[in-house]
Amino acid sequence: MKKLTLLTLFFCASFVGPAIASETLKIVVLGDSLTEGYGLNKEQAFPFLVEKKFREAGKNIEIINAGVSGSTSAGGLSRVAWSLKSKPQYVLIALGANDGLRGLGVTAMKKNLVEIIQKVKAGGAKPLLIGMKMPPNYGVQYTKEFEGAFQKVADEQKVPLLPFLLDRVATNSKLNLPDGIHPNQEGHKTIAETVFKFLEKNI
Repeated sequence: MKKLTLLTLFFCASFVGPAIASETLKIVVLGDSLTEGYGLNKEQAFPFLVEKKFREAGKNIEIINAGVSGSTSAGGLSRVAWSLKSKPQYVLIALGANDGLRGLGVTAMKKNLVEIIQKVKAGGAKPLLIGMKMPPNYGVQYTKEFEGAFQKVADEQKVPLLPFLLDRVATNSKLNLPDGIHPNQEGHKTIAETVFKFLEKNI
């Protein structure tokens, strides 16, 4: 009887082990046109490229591109519930660029980001925040306040922060479309490297 029991446990373990190992880790990237991949195919945008990097590293990770062109932090807040429908373990929040480009209030943006983070937590996922910077022509005070807002939110809410999504990409004409705002295919490859390293440390 004991042998039968041990044999049964062995076979159960054999089947349960691989099933657990094959579970997919889901990450939603809640963002704007920079996430969506403005002017490019979804397969050329950084969320797809980051997923590809994880797959090549042997990790079963699915990254859902929830980027919407023109989205502000307020727009992202209105889409949180939808983003959580797929039951992700993590939500990468990449919003704020359009708030800055439109010169919207930093206080309101911070409030929206905090609410997004809190809704993500309440939905059972872990939030990760990505920061943004504005070009100097928006004025020293505004650009400084805008950039600092992301660090303040991250500190207050105790969430990991990637300081600047467009690190090594912003202002580089070779990595951006002719509009000088949206990354081209090569630019998204650079962003993917930055985001991949950030996620490796925080998931």
